[in-house]
Amino acid sequence: MFYDRAKIYVKGGDGGNGVVSFRREKYVPEGGPNGGDGGHGGNVIFQVDSGLRTLVDFRYSKHYKADRGQHGQGKNMHGRGAKDMVVNVPPGTVIKDEETGQVMGDLVESGQSMVVAQGGRGGRGNARFVSSKNRVPTFAEKGEPGEERQLILELKLLADVGLIGFPNVGKSTMISRISAAKPKIADYPFTTLVPNLGVVRLDEGRSFVVADIPGLVEGAHEGTGLGHRFLRHVERTRLLLHVLDGAQTEGRDIIEDYQIINRELAHYNEALSRRHQIVVVNKMDIPGSEENIHRLKDCLEPDIPIVAVSAVTGDGIDKLLLLTAELLEKIEAEPMETLETEEVRIVEGPTGQRFTIDFIDGVWVVGGNEIEKHLAMTDFNNEDSVKRLQHIMRVMGVEGALRKKGAASGEEVRIKDIEFEFMD
Repeated sequence: MFYDRAKIYVKGGDGGNGVVSFRREKYVPEGGPNGGDGGHGGNVIFQVDSGLRTLVDFRYSKHYKADRGQHGQGKNMHGRGAKDMVVNVPPGTVIKDEETGQVMGDLVESGQSMVVAQGGRGGRGNARFVSSKNRVPTFAEKGEPGEERQLILELKLLADVGLIGFPNVGKSTMISRISAAKPKIADYPFTTLVPNLGVVRLDEGRSFVVADIPGLVEGAHEGTGLGHRFLRHVERTRLLLHVLDGAQTEGRDIIEDYQIINRELAHYNEALSRRHQIVVVNKMDIPGSEENIHRLKDCLEPDIPIVAVSAVTGDGIDKLLLLTAELLEKIEAEPMETLETEEVRIVEGPTGQRFTIDFIDGVWVVGGNEIEKHLAMTDFNNEDSVKRLQHIMRVMGVEGALRKKGAASGEEVRIKDIEFEFMD
């Protein structure tokens, strides 16, 4: 089964905790703090493996969590950073954040990689907090939690040539004749439910990859048939072979078929309407095809190449392959097609806003990445560590902001799962 979409969970490794430690040696009075820092948590990294073709591995493994960093130790010994978790993905993988809809990356080249979940910073040991006012700090930071998110992975096939056209026009028969691909072939619509890839070899050093793109019917750009599921694969191709039924065996008109498919491509992505095309009129072994191809030629621009073939008998196939190879050589190598801008929704907070305050059900709720990070790195079993958090909140302006919004002494303040009592 071909899998071209997956939903997974990723989490960077937590940072190791810093440690509270003091130098304790004979004849060394008041040796001072020597607690080491925690190690950095591992990142989750996606890397392109050109040997992969589908996202099937993500059907069986949906959770990816990197290791946490090692905790710090006494004698100023820092914890070891964790190794990154490298996850292989096929070329053509688009990575989206499920919550925001933001496109995080588009991996197309072999070996290309990106960090999808950052590991947490290691907590600082008490030796880091020595100052002129506090010569003997009795607290340390906990490790910063690693990033975590739900991801949507979408695969857009990487192929030089895409076969497009209505169901039952003979695309699968054609790809089985020109390559070693063995697609399912039968005389009913939507026989092909998955894209088929085939490598066409003409002679030494001349070859190209062809993708049979199923599911294109009228309304495909709105999801009709298998439309949305497979239209994205067309975006990667450099050349389109638009296959038409010259014999009109399905009762449709050849000219209308040509117009409808091109209209669907333009509706889905305007750039596809400008993609290079070769019009392939198939089923020329069936009577009546000659008349239809003449009608088609009269309607098309003279610079649009038209090739008559029979995928069943093989007539015209060699001419089509040579023309395809020649046109591919002429087409200037273009950058990989990126996702449409309307799909990208980057969510950003107001500039300069370090935290938010809301009054919900009688509770003052404080939020924001910065304050939540400090919260996660605080050891609430250590009184000095809690006092440091209070100092940080005061410096950030949280206390003053609560006061301005009307918070009174004794009222409840919540940051994530931790509750405080506001003291004015």
